Amino acid sequence: MTNPDNQKPVEATDVEAAEKTTPASGTSTFSTITQRWKREDLIKKASPIMRGFCLLFSLLAFIITVSNKHGYGRNFDEYEEYRYVLAISIISTLYTVWQTFSHFSKKEFFDRRTSLLVDFSCDQIVAYLLISAASSAIPLTNRFREGQDNIFSDSAAAAISMAIFAFISLALSAIFSGYKLSTHSFI
Repeated sequence: MTNPDNQKPVEATDVEAAEKTTPASGTSTFSTITQRWKREDLIKKASPIMRGFCLLFSLLAFIITVSNKHGYGRNFDEYEEYRYVLAISIISTLYTVWQTFSHFSKKEFFDRRTSLLVDFSCDQIVAYLLISAASSAIPLTNRFREGQDNIFSDSAAAAISMAIFAFISLALSAIFSGYKLSTHSFI
């Protein structure tokens, strides 16, 4: 007998134990097993959803940053901080497109163990880059907002916000990737 994901076989002793109830809690082991399956199923679904949100927010940060050109002194490409936000948004968008493609195509580019390690590592690296880009552009945007509040600083603030939202969704995805990595048997 196997679980619904056909990942790990359920031992006969687990099935026999599922029919018994534990005297201390009064709950059956079978319900414990099904709760574990539900948790694993939830994590299996939540990880691509978080990456999808990251893709959306990274793409929005990219588009908003590129379209932030409003004349001399109000172009994103005149400031290193906004170019950094743009570069990291591009990297994040490409990474999440690749992850989304590999998830929905169900094609493994590496063996299972290496794939889990790459997912976990790259999620953390790209998440760090996103928060780094956002935090580097915040002081410049605040300086622009002290003098006057205009469409340039508003667009920059929107791009920074999208980068932060992308960071949050990718950080959650890294947590799910870490859970998958920690529950995977490496023997």
